[in-house]
Formats: sequence, C-alpha cells, structure tokens
Amino acid sequence: MLLRLSPQGQVPLAQAGSVAIDVGGAEANVAAALASLGTPTRMVSVVPDNPLGRKAIAAMGAAGSDTRFIVKRPGRIGLYFFEPPAGPIAGRVTYDRDGSSFALADPAALPFAEALEGASLLHMSGITPALGPDGVALARAAVAAAKAADVPICFDGNYRANLWDAWDSDPHAILTELMSEATLMIGNRRDISLLLGKTFSGDGPDRRREASEAAFEAFPRLQLIASTARHVETAGTHRIAARIDLRESHWQTDEVRIENIVDRIGTGDAYAAGMIRSWLAGGSAQDMAKSGLALAALKHGVPGDMVLMTADDLENFDPAGGDVRR
Repeated sequence: MLLRLSPQGQVPLAQAGSVAIDVGGAEANVAAALASLGTPTRMVSVVPDNPLGRKAIAAMGAAGSDTRFIVKRPGRIGLYFFEPPAGPIAGRVTYDRDGSSFALADPAALPFAEALEGASLLHMSGITPALGPDGVALARAAVAAAKAADVPICFDGNYRANLWDAWDSDPHAILTELMSEATLMIGNRRDISLLLGKTFSGDGPDRRREASEAAFEAFPRLQLIASTARHVETAGTHRIAARIDLRESHWQTDEVRIENIVDRIGTGDAYAAGMIRSWLAGGSAQDMAKSGLALAALKHGVPGDMVLMTADDLENFDPAGGDVRR
C-alpha cells in the first residue's frame, strides 16, 4: 500500500504547487475493487502508525476490504508521484518509497497464516520483490504461507524496471521462483519473455498463444494466463482487448475503444479484479476475459488508483458508454 500524489491541472511536477492524494498499490487496488463488487477480501500489509497510514487503512475499509491484517509499525509510507499524459507529453511516475514501513518489514510481523484461513486465493504482484531484498523476503513468506494453507496463488508480474534497477537485483531469477508456485498468472508475452529468457512476437493471436504454451510448459502448476493488449492512439484514446489462455484453450475479446480517458493508472489491477471475480465463480475463459475487460474499461473513467464499482455497474457495462442511466 502506498500513496499517489498527482499535480493538479496537468502541471509538471517541478512546477506544481498542489497535489491530489490517493491511496493505491497494485494488490490494494485489486482487493478494493473485488470488495466493492461484493467479493470478500482481506488486505495484508504494513503501514506507519501515523495519519498517512490511517488514511490508507480507512480507504481500504471504505471499499469494503477487511483491514484487520494490516499491521501498523513506525516509519513512513511509500509514495509515488504521477504526472498524467498531456497532448504530446507522456505520463511519468516518480517513486519515493525507499525505506517505507512495508519495504523494511520483517515477514514474521505479517499475519499471513491468519489472513489465509478459509481463503480461496492469494493475490500478489512482482512489485513487492522489486522493492529490495526485504521485499523479496516478504514475497517468499507470502508464497510459503499460501502453500502451507493449500491456497492457490495469483501472481501479477507487474515488472517495474525503475524499482528493480535501483538495487543489485536479479528479476529474472526472483520472478521465475515466485511464478513457479502460481496457479494464475497475469502478464503478457513480454512478461513471459522476461521469465523464460526468450523473445516472443505479439503479432497476432497465434504468436501470443506460442508464448502462453511456453509458459505452461515451464511452470507445471500454472493453469491460466490473463493478459491485455493495448494500442495507444493518443494520450486520451486507447484500444484494449483482453485474453485468457488455459492449457487446452484460449479466448480473446474484440477491442474496446476508450476515448476521453480520465486516468489509466490502475487499469491492469481492475482487469485482474474482474478476471478473478469470474474465476472464483467458475466462469469460462470468455466470462473471465469479458469481466476483466469491462472493469478495466470502466477504470479509465475514474481518477485515482482504485475503481469501486458495484456488480450492477459491471453487468451493465456498455462499450459505447457515454449516455446517462436513468
């Protein structure tokens, strides 16, 4: 869990006089989205025992997620600054999360076993191990606890070069180790290329299937790969398709064109939440892809990291959008 600070009025960070503060974080975004859809979630994390940490806990509680397993410790909360894209200027993220309470946490301080009691899935991402050696230890502890509890793991690669490059890391070895225990993977052919040390083309469904089949062969526990393909027309207009690969089959949606984008940060986490909700309900590959794509598309119209939609919002998603529901 961390806080996102965004300059107001699309002013560059170096010239900004004020910022909006939003609670976020890859796993937190997924937990909040699922909870708002009616799927019970528990968040396991560490935040500082100060107003910023309490703000983060309050945001998760307001979304409906169980916050009993969020530990409070002295220290600071991780921050990142997001400058949204504007016209020809690309968006930019600046991290300030070194030495956070979470990044330095002792794995023994986190109540993994208690949080996993009766759970159907552990969702985690590659951002935690990217934080440094202590983050790697936290990720390994979470995986070990899930294995001990016989809880399947959903792992989102979420490769962040800026974080991995900040220390003497080996992302290939670490992410491969963690992915080897996953039942569900969220990632595309680029993530698979990183894991397997082999380049896969993204040109056409058949080549994307080639990457998935290679991942299934490399990771015997893996049963599902969820991914999206994004084509950027302009900063405010994107086209997105979703895909689910199973060991014996796959299904891919048509593209949805999204215009007048408000905020694209967190859309991958929204896709993960929509997909997981359908997977937990026993949905087909088509159901999972459609549910994930719908929530991801809706997130583009919501500022901040999190998307808090009801099940009714998701079921009534219209790719055309834009009109007023009465």
